Amino acid sequence: MKEKEIGILLGGVSAERDISIKTGEAMYEALEGRGYRVQKVFVDADIDRVLRQTQIDLAVIAMHGTFCEDGCIQGLLETMGIPYTGSGVLASALAMDKLKSKELFRLYNVPTPSYYAVKSDDLPRLEQIHSSFGFPSFVKPRSGGSSVGAGAARGLSELKQRCEDSARFDDWILVERLIRGREVAVGLLDGNALGAIEIEPKGGFYDYKSKYQKGQSEYHFPARLSPTRYQGVLNLAERAVHAVGATGATRVDLLVTADENEYVLEVNTLPGMTPTSLLPKIAAGAGYDFGDLCEAIVERASLRIRAGLPSAGDGDRIPQTGAQTQVEPAE
Repeated sequence: MKEKEIGILLGGVSAERDISIKTGEAMYEALEGRGYRVQKVFVDADIDRVLRQTQIDLAVIAMHGTFCEDGCIQGLLETMGIPYTGSGVLASALAMDKLKSKELFRLYNVPTPSYYAVKSDDLPRLEQIHSSFGFPSFVKPRSGGSSVGAGAARGLSELKQRCEDSARFDDWILVERLIRGREVAVGLLDGNALGAIEIEPKGGFYDYKSKYQKGQSEYHFPARLSPTRYQGVLNLAERAVHAVGATGATRVDLLVTADENEYVLEVNTLPGMTPTSLLPKIAAGAGYDFGDLCEAIVERASLRIRAGLPSAGDGDRIPQTGAQTQVEPAE
């Protein structure tokens, strides 16, 4: 891999652009420090043109949010024949879509908080739709991350406000039953759990501020659970990743209640890699320093849809690569 030209794709056009840049900068410094040939590729609306003018053998996707985690950039890279890190198109789309991922969790008997989805056009009928669902509830955009546009609602007026906030980021809003419990995250590589960390946000809710500002949360690794329950949480995270078909480095967010119940909230196919991010903390507890983790992510770069796809322009500036190509069997 050290002989290949690696492009760190960072930025993007989502509400999580700033975090994406931090992730990309951190991964760039780590890989460059280990002797890799890396360059930063800032992603905007003209990313297809930029990629055609940039000689890279593989792409490290260091981005978050819409058009980044949802299969869009993955699909572009597939059609251009550029191997990339993280999950494939379908798994990325399913994990990013919180409604579809929860439907898959139910299909695979992965416990998740009860929920319903409402379209922004139907918000005038929110009281009728919410009906007997009850409070407190938790509101979030159907697609998104970093707790952007998300928050708790303890009554109808607050529910309406939260839904309006979420509607700024997605036409669909997901309303969940608010579960009281410990915030726990599991880090995984290729579907195998590395460990679980417990998050103790000082503000009571693990929001954007708690995630990205130092000193706003305390972390306990390993999570403060009994050995049997700890192993159960790891197993549950592995089942959740399997349900959506995610690969590479992933993170599963869960809630663990005092009455011996665990609930999966979501699977993150491109978890944050900033100094305060959870996956690097978990990996460190499993014996991977930050550089080791970045190398492990790069080593898993591949194409996933079909082999034999020519590079962009078939003779343009993007060369054919010798990276591993995975072919999904036809159904």
